Amino acid sequence: MSGPYVIRGSVSLPEAELMWRFSRSSGPGGQHVNTSDSQVELRFDLAATDALPQVWKDRALERLAGRLVGGVISVRASEHRSQWRNRETAAVRLAALLAEATAPPPKPRRATRIPRGINERRLREKKQRAETKRGRTGRDWS
Repeated sequence: MSGPYVIRGSVSLPEAELMWRFSRSSGPGGQHVNTSDSQVELRFDLAATDALPQVWKDRALERLAGRLVGGVISVRASEHRSQWRNRETAAVRLAALLAEATAPPPKPRRATRIPRGINERRLREKKQRAETKRGRTGRDWS
């Protein structure tokens, strides 16, 4: 593997807590297809890990509740023909998923007023456009 997979800051996925499972990829293939287990399933026990700060862990458990099975999150990768590249893809995908799930909530939006000049300009342009369209009617063409 290519080093630790950083979630955010100094927090990374611990290699000891990653559970790997390999199987044959679906789809068409050649002579090599029935002998290579290139599909990768990566599982990470989110509920039992101590690698994440408790606040992040609670946030991730709440946001990923639909994807968890018994507190464990799993990610599959079978895009590549090589098991090694699928392992890399799955680990990067899991790190990105956890980074998104542990991100702090966005700051609430502060309501602001539209400046009067902008509103007046919009209404002026709207009237001008209406005049242009009104001038296109064929009433006076005799």
